[in-house]
Amino acid sequence: MRPVVWNTIFFLLIFTVIFVLTRGLFTTEKLYEDDDQEGLNEQIVIRFSHVVAENTPKGLAAQRFAEIAHEKTNGRVRVEVFPNGSLFSDREEFSALLQNDIQMIAPSFSMIAEFAPEWAVFDLPFLFHDLAAVERAFVGEIGEHLLQRLDRKGVQGLAFWNNGFKQMTSFQNPLIYPEDFKGQGFRVMPSWVIYEQFKLLNAKPVEIPFNEVYNSLESFDVDGQENTISNIYSRRLYELQRYMTISNHGLLGYAVIINRDFWNSLPEDNQLQLTEAMIETTGWNAQNSKRMNSELLKQLEKNVDIEIHYLTEEEKKSWIEALQPVYQVFKEKSDNDLIELVEKLHVND
Repeated sequence: MRPVVWNTIFFLLIFTVIFVLTRGLFTTEKLYEDDDQEGLNEQIVIRFSHVVAENTPKGLAAQRFAEIAHEKTNGRVRVEVFPNGSLFSDREEFSALLQNDIQMIAPSFSMIAEFAPEWAVFDLPFLFHDLAAVERAFVGEIGEHLLQRLDRKGVQGLAFWNNGFKQMTSFQNPLIYPEDFKGQGFRVMPSWVIYEQFKLLNAKPVEIPFNEVYNSLESFDVDGQENTISNIYSRRLYELQRYMTISNHGLLGYAVIINRDFWNSLPEDNQLQLTEAMIETTGWNAQNSKRMNSELLKQLEKNVDIEIHYLTEEEKKSWIEALQPVYQVFKEKSDNDLIELVEKLHVND
């Protein structure tokens, strides 16, 4: 190789070394800048996993909590929200939480009942007369009783979120009287109380994870399902169902829980800030879920080719009578303290 080529290569190497060394001394550009906090290595990350869409009451509440937590902690706590079961299915997320693979989840009451059977109380049919009764149960003795049961499971209960009342849908025929359910396959959540309800209706309950409901209806593995208006709308379940009954027969709610060891490891000031953020989010969720379900029902009535029936008081009584035996079974399986609280709830209403 010619000397002039060697000289050129040598010169370029020397120039590169000098540029790298001096750039760090004289540049005014920061390698990383965080406008919200100092000490990036001290930032606390909470991975919040859930299985519903972002545009549902739970999905929106999770994002709302992340925003409020960021504000109240001045950016020290970053809540990363993973919707649509992108990390774990509803059957997997509790185990993942205990292993600290994720730090926060908001499973349905039915899912929690698999690990803490007392939580099946919220699946009892026609337990609540209205949403006001739901909120009283959440902040009252029933809510306190159930949250205490979670202490034994290695998790910390933070709040109850509400997605509203469930409605019935079917591909086969209108669901007006209990006999209309006979022989139909229905997707249910993994709750013995819900399973028992559909057996009392002479239907065929099938446990299916939420993120598989659409495909199960599309392939006719089941004929119908129960869900809130927001979930029926956001997952486009109405596309696969011909009939919907506004029954308000059951509640779909969530318990927001966090890994207890992780929670206990947080500084006390951050625990307080996150508790305040959760209280604020929970109040917002109660109002937003009510508004969303009402508005989306109007959208379904106007723009969707699905026949919607509203249960009359007479029809509702026939449902209550057919499903009443599940209360007796629940009493036989539950502790007396909880039964007394449920009966007290009905007396107060």
